[in-house]
Amino acid sequence: MVGSGITGGWAAKELTEKGLETLVLEAGGPVDPAKDYVEHVAPWEVKFRGMGDIRKLHSDQFVQRECYACDEWASKFFVNDRENPYTTDANKPFLWIRGRQVGGRSIIWGRQSYRWSDLDFEANVREGIAVDWPIRYRDIAPWYDYVEEFIGVTGQAEGLPQLPDGKFLPAMEMTCAEEVVKDAIAKNFAGDRMMTIGRAAVLTQRHNGRAPCHYCGPCHRGCSTRSYFSSLNATLPAAQKTGKLTLRPHSVVHSLIFDPNSRKVTGVHVIDGQTRKTIEFHGKVMFLCASAMESARILLNSSSTEFPSGLANSSGQVGRNLMDHVMGGGAKGEIPGHEDRTQEGRRPNGIYVPRFQNVKRKHADFLRGYGFQGGGARKDWQRGMETPGFGVEFKKLLKAQGPWKFNFYGFGECLPNAANFVEIDRGRTDAWGVPTLKVHCAFGENERAILKDMSLTAAEMLNAAGARDIETFMEDNAPGLTIHEMGTARMGRDPKTSVLNAHNQAHDVKNLFVTDGACMTSSACVNPSLTYMALTARACDYAVGLLKRGEL
Repeated sequence: MVGSGITGGWAAKELTEKGLETLVLEAGGPVDPAKDYVEHVAPWEVKFRGMGDIRKLHSDQFVQRECYACDEWASKFFVNDRENPYTTDANKPFLWIRGRQVGGRSIIWGRQSYRWSDLDFEANVREGIAVDWPIRYRDIAPWYDYVEEFIGVTGQAEGLPQLPDGKFLPAMEMTCAEEVVKDAIAKNFAGDRMMTIGRAAVLTQRHNGRAPCHYCGPCHRGCSTRSYFSSLNATLPAAQKTGKLTLRPHSVVHSLIFDPNSRKVTGVHVIDGQTRKTIEFHGKVMFLCASAMESARILLNSSSTEFPSGLANSSGQVGRNLMDHVMGGGAKGEIPGHEDRTQEGRRPNGIYVPRFQNVKRKHADFLRGYGFQGGGARKDWQRGMETPGFGVEFKKLLKAQGPWKFNFYGFGECLPNAANFVEIDRGRTDAWGVPTLKVHCAFGENERAILKDMSLTAAEMLNAAGARDIETFMEDNAPGLTIHEMGTARMGRDPKTSVLNAHNQAHDVKNLFVTDGACMTSSACVNPSLTYMALTARACDYAVGLLKRGEL
């Protein structure tokens, strides 16, 4: 298995618990939570007082620093861009945010966990775009249940067909400003829009041996209490308990070994990340869980006489249809009143407004839709250092909080498009000698129309809530920055137009499974990680069944 992140951890857990000796290859190094988790380290305890080493960021992490989480505490969980290069078209930037360590990006993910519905699974075939998903909600619903019951997802059941309810732990509380906005939306947009608390893989009560969240806030720096889900916190320890897991860090995968006689993957070419020596490992079944673009890179680098354009690529779709959610449209404003109310702790979650466009009525300007994350908080100080004064009353004035502010921040669907793709850059290699990727990706007119509508509807809801000083915004974020890249080895019904079948199994190579973001046939508008996990657990169950029946 390649990768130890969100999907790699799940594959490790499922395969080992089903009795298989499992080798997990991770390109990066190990993580020691006792040393590397630094969520409680104060700014005055780090060298640059939380401002970061600007020279080093510009030199070594000039792409990664675009992510808010790549700060002085957590930059170690992001790759060195000089060691991990890639290229893009001059007028089409793509921000590839990566984490190479045991646990992958599951250490730094945003933890928002939402189910897809048949509005999503049927969208392509309904609109004649790309190819049809080979599954529907009924196929994956039991696996959503299975995954949620293990990882622990806090949330509120709402009964929405476009956002199915899950197996929820008790919901986190809203702030008073959020309650005001929620009530205003219910009153003014009844039956159309609504607001709920975010659905997050963060515990609100003790669950599967992990402690509840204590609201310290900076989750991207790690979690010593294991209160949020990550492969390092939950699935990898579960796999290790079986005694059937071998986890090998510093294992950079170059390519897969294909046997034309058996038409199976028989092994993997690995470059030791420390010694730079080439090693081979062999096995009966291979799971690629390296992330959408890394898995595509491995397949494209695994060319042979039978697959000259990359392993499992008879369809020509490996690397094609790269997607990332369009984000950054919305509005913010001030919610008057409630000056007697303050917040306690730093809730690791926000609000969510589920998709409402193109649900009941067709929008004239774009297909698909978007949802809003965000929230209401009172955290700005009322006075600055220039404020005159002296003594006790002056100190009280400096500590007085400002007004309640509210922010709607939109995340929208990206349509699958064969013109958005990755290919191998034969003239460039990374620090381990592996040919790198050239990325061709840009948002289209549909994504830009979605971004514009986000700002309009966000302002409408704030206005209905009586907000003051409403400001709309439309950020110009490059693809990649949402860190929801997907679609480079899509699932489908026809081997001529897709790479994987309904069980994430390669059409061309029966013992090869790809369960990370590469498998996605469309992108929906919700955070995709919960779907990756459910698909992985489902694929593992299918693969083990084939092995037991002697069909692999």
